[in-house]
Amino acid sequence: MRLVIAAPHGRSGKSTITLGIIGALQAQKGLKVQPFKKGPDFIDPSWLTWMAGRPCRNLDSFFLAPEQIQAVFDRACMSADIAIVEGAMGLYDGMDVEGSDSTAAIARTISAPIILVVDATRMTRSAAALVKGFQDFEAGTNIAGVILNKVARPRHENILRQSIEKYAGIPVLGAVPKQNNLVIADRHLGLITTQEKNGLEDLKTCLAEAAGQYIDLDALLVIAGKCPDLPRLTTSPVKTASARVRIGVIKDKIFSFYYPENLEALKDSGGELVMIDSLQDKKLPMIEALYIGGGFPEVFARQLQENHSLRADIRRCINMGLPVYAESGGLMYLSRHLIVGDNTYEMVGALPCDTKMSSRPKGHGYSQRKVICSNYLFPENAVIRGHEFHYSQIVNADPGSLASIMEVQRGHGMDGKQDGLIYHNVIAAYQHIYAPSYPEWATNLTARAAAFKENLCRISG
Repeated sequence: MRLVIAAPHGRSGKSTITLGIIGALQAQKGLKVQPFKKGPDFIDPSWLTWMAGRPCRNLDSFFLAPEQIQAVFDRACMSADIAIVEGAMGLYDGMDVEGSDSTAAIARTISAPIILVVDATRMTRSAAALVKGFQDFEAGTNIAGVILNKVARPRHENILRQSIEKYAGIPVLGAVPKQNNLVIADRHLGLITTQEKNGLEDLKTCLAEAAGQYIDLDALLVIAGKCPDLPRLTTSPVKTASARVRIGVIKDKIFSFYYPENLEALKDSGGELVMIDSLQDKKLPMIEALYIGGGFPEVFARQLQENHSLRADIRRCINMGLPVYAESGGLMYLSRHLIVGDNTYEMVGALPCDTKMSSRPKGHGYSQRKVICSNYLFPENAVIRGHEFHYSQIVNADPGSLASIMEVQRGHGMDGKQDGLIYHNVIAAYQHIYAPSYPEWATNLTARAAAFKENLCRISG
């Protein structure tokens, strides 16, 4: 069973509706729900993971071919009763005029029916025209039901229901009234992360109860159960290598942007992952490599600065040759200083540059880099796809002390032309990589960690 929850446009409420449906299917129907998010986002998946209790997976046709998407989908759904996919932006929105990477395209790839969430604010009969237009816009797109959101009163709901069912012929499966307690706060990169939200259990209960009360769960399950079988893919089972190196991962309320597939790829290639808290831990544990993902160091810059001992230990280990891979927020953390408004905060100081926050995005969207300089992670001329979303930029770099290993083919990177700083054994980029699209990343990082470990043993011996 599977469903895609989509909307005509962003800010329609599909995230809260999706979370509520997942919670209600678990609490009221006793189902194991596997969540997915269309697109490269990190923050929405963290909320879907929180609600479902299973790692949310990203489905993205910029990263993967259709058969690879089906494989990711199929593997993640093992032991689950139903899959719920949250769309992104509007149903047909994508990178090009054909919408080749849209939520609708993903729904067709996995043969899933679509439930359209319609923000009914200041609209009655016109909602039917909107739904009818979405229904007829692109052949092969199966809009199987509508959920109305932000409904004002019973009369409003009745007109909406009757109009949509009469003119579009699509059942209205729910009508959620306006409720202030169903809103999740956001900031410049989107929703806040689950690590920062207080009262999560109350919110979980509230979302699930609202969905159970206002949405016809039985009708949803009937629609989800009518999906055709996906082709069985003959893929070799993933074999996890025995752990041979310890890879530190700074993962906490600041640095939380990690694809689960990236962490799994490191484990599959022989890495034992050691989680590190950038605020609580005073020194690095015994590790042979370090991975620092993206996040919000600018929001917690003062707290990061106050943890002097961890910053000093990271800097010491980098000077000893510790392999480090850092993305976006991780790059900012490794710089000398982070400038936020009129305030300047000390960071690790491993990279001879500063980073400065801007009021507007410097890079936002899918990205593509061509490797122009051979290094231990990527061979020369390799093309790496990913995404970026950052408000910071590199400033005050020491001339001649930093080298770039990537040429920007799509996106912004550091300055619209280059990305991927390399310094000692540190590689830091604004681009976030998705391991299944370039699996050599994990095996190469693990191999470098093994070489570092061997060298340490040789020196100590």
